[in-house]
Amino acid sequence: MKKYPVMAGFLMVMALGAAVPAMAADHQVRMLNRGTAGAMVFEPSALRIEPGDTVTFVSVDPGHNAESMQGMSPEGAESFRTPLGKDETVSFTVPGVYGVKCTPHLAMGMVAVIQVGDDKHNIETLKAKKNPPLATRRLNEAYKELGL
Repeated sequence: MKKYPVMAGFLMVMALGAAVPAMAADHQVRMLNRGTAGAMVFEPSALRIEPGDTVTFVSVDPGHNAESMQGMSPEGAESFRTPLGKDETVSFTVPGVYGVKCTPHLAMGMVAVIQVGDDKHNIETLKAKKNPPLATRRLNEAYKELGL
């Protein structure tokens, strides 16, 4: 009885299984008029994901969007801007830290921070960026929550 063809088949199946990439996760961030942190918030406002994961920005309340903040994304990352009042999914492939705002409610502090992977090489750039006072406070709270 020859065991080698069975073993070869087993090894081939194992090799093919290892070659299949892991499924990327989708995370949801709700855009709210009022949440646990007060008025005009993203929930969660601090999120750690893996490269290749997506974030679906869910328009729970009308009049909100999600937009990458100028100068607050890793080098090489594409900027994004979701339409007002619509759910939209954004893929994050470049590792680093991203600042996200609701365009009409930035002055009211509607911001979030997304860390992609363990990379935080650009965090000092984000922290140095000038923003309205309430947005700055909420960004600092999100950095702290992420351990940045």
